[in-house]
Amino acid sequence: MLLAQALGNPSLGNPSPVSQALPEQSLVILLLKLAVAASTASILVRFEAFQRTLLREDRTIPQQLRLALVLGAVFGAGVAARVVTGGNYQAADLGVEGAFLAGIVGGYVPGLVGGVLMSIPAMLGAEYLSMPLFAAVGVLGGLLRDGAWEPEEVWRLSPFPDQKLYRAIRTRGEARHLAFQLLFLLSVFVVEALRYVAGQVLADRGLFTLYPLWRAPGAWTYIAILMTTVLSIVLPLKIWANARTERKLETQANTLQEARLRALTSQINPHFLFNTLNSIASLVRTNPDSARTLIVKLSNILRSLMRKTEAMTTLGQEVAFIDDYLSIEMARFGDKLKFIKEITPEALDAPLPSMLLQPIIENSLKHGLGNKLTGGCIWLRAKLDSGMLMIEIEDDGEGIPEAKLAQLFEQGIGISNVNERLEVLYGETYRIWVDSRVGEGTKTGLEIPARAKTLAAAS
Repeated sequence: MLLAQALGNPSLGNPSPVSQALPEQSLVILLLKLAVAASTASILVRFEAFQRTLLREDRTIPQQLRLALVLGAVFGAGVAARVVTGGNYQAADLGVEGAFLAGIVGGYVPGLVGGVLMSIPAMLGAEYLSMPLFAAVGVLGGLLRDGAWEPEEVWRLSPFPDQKLYRAIRTRGEARHLAFQLLFLLSVFVVEALRYVAGQVLADRGLFTLYPLWRAPGAWTYIAILMTTVLSIVLPLKIWANARTERKLETQANTLQEARLRALTSQINPHFLFNTLNSIASLVRTNPDSARTLIVKLSNILRSLMRKTEAMTTLGQEVAFIDDYLSIEMARFGDKLKFIKEITPEALDAPLPSMLLQPIIENSLKHGLGNKLTGGCIWLRAKLDSGMLMIEIEDDGEGIPEAKLAQLFEQGIGISNVNERLEVLYGETYRIWVDSRVGEGTKTGLEIPARAKTLAAAS
C-alpha cells in the first residue's frame, strides 16, 4: 500500500503533487529516486558507444552534442513520466541531477544543451522555471569539472569527504581532492537552495520540488532531500567510473599482449636473417653466382617482411613465404632436399599468425636434416576440421632425443616462441605437439581456430 502510494497509483488515493504526505511515503519516494538513478546509469553503461564516450576526456563538439542528446533523452524521459501522469511517478524525475551529471561528465556544452533538453517536458507542463534552472545547473556542473585539478577527480567524487580529512592534512594531493569534494557538496547545496527558494516564491506553480510532500518539515527533511540529490549524482558517477576502470584495464591488457606479440615476432626475424646469411656466406667463395641469386631472393623476403605490419596472415600467404625461404635453403641442400605440400584448397584462406611456420621448418632443416648426408624431405599438411585449422610439419631427419624433447618448449627460439605466440593469441583454444623418434624424423602438429583473431583496443 505504502509503495503503491509513493509510486502514484490513483486508485489508492495518491496525493496530488502539492499535498502533504506522511514522512514514510516521502522517504519511499527518495529511496526510489536513488534506485532510478542507479538503474538508469547501469542501463546506459551497457551500451558500447556510451562506454567509449566515457573514456574520452577531450571531446569534439559533435561528440559533446551526442552526449547531451543521450543524457537529455534518458533523463528527460523521467521528467516526462512525471508530467504526463499529472505528478505521479515523482521518483522518476531526475532532471536537475541529470543536468548536473551532463555538465560534470561532459562540460559546458553537454551540461547546457542536456539541461535544456531535459526541461522540455516540464516546460510543456507549464513549469516555466525548469529550463533556466536546468540549464544553469548543467553549466554549474561544467564549471565544477573545470575546477578539478586533474580529470580523474570527477570520477573520485564521494558524499563522505570526512574520510579523507586525516590524509588531507598530511598530503597535498589529498588536500586538493578534499577541497574538490567540498566544492561539489557546496554546488549541490546551492542547487537545492535555488530549487527550494524558487519553489517557495512561485508556490510550486513554475517548478517541481519534493518539499511540499512533507508534513511539518524539519531540518532533517532538508538534509534527507539534499543527500538524496547528492547520492543521485554520485551513484551514476561511481557506476560509470567502474565501467571506465574495467574498460581501461581491458585496453591495457590488450596493449600488453600486442607488445608481447610484437616482441616475440621480432625475435624470429633476426634469427631467420642470421641463419640465411650464414647460408649465403658459405656460398660466397664456392659458388658466387648462387650467392648473388640468394641475395636477391633474400632481399625479396625482407621486403615482404617490412611490408607486413599485421600480426595475422593467411595460410596461403604463409606457404608462399615458406616457398621463398626454402628456395634459399635449396642452394645449400641442392636436390637432396624435397618439400611436399598436402594442403586442401579451403585451408589456404584460413587465418594464422604471420611467420608461424617458418621457425618449425627451420628446425627441421637445421636439426633434422642439417647433418644428414643423404638429405631428406619435409612434408607440410593442412586441412580444416570442425572449425579448426590442422597443420602438420614432418621431416624424415635424425629426430630429437627423448631428453631434449622433454625440454623443447622451454628452450630455444623456435618451437618455444611459436608456442608462446599461440598462447598470447588464442589462450586455451589451441594445441601444439611434437612427436619425434631418433633416426626416423620429427612431426610437429598445430591446431588453431580457423577464424580471424585480433586484439581489440578501445577507441
